[in-house]
Amino acid sequence: MAYAIIKTGGKQYKVATGDVIEVEKLDLEEGKKTTFSDVLFYADGKDSKSGADALKGIAVAAEVVAQKKDKKVIAFKFRRRKGYHRTVGHRRKLTQLKITGITL
Repeated sequence: MAYAIIKTGGKQYKVATGDVIEVEKLDLEEGKKTTFSDVLFYADGKDSKSGADALKGIAVAAEVVAQKKDKKVIAFKFRRRKGYHRTVGHRRKLTQLKITGITL
């Protein structure tokens, strides 16, 4: 089974055809297609490729499934005996992608 490691949003993801992954928010509408040409590694059952020269021309195609928010993360700051406490939180915005293929 072929897989690739791609880089998007400052993070790396191991993907294969048919996978559904969540990445940092991309400015795309649901149902739109995109390609990732920043492939760091590619491997199938018998062969593997890495390095800029070997990976030239390899791209990963994906389709946007949904735009959503992640679970809420609470950051609580506290200093004992000082009367200081602070609660802040956030929810990351994510794009859910379905990998449609890896093209050579």
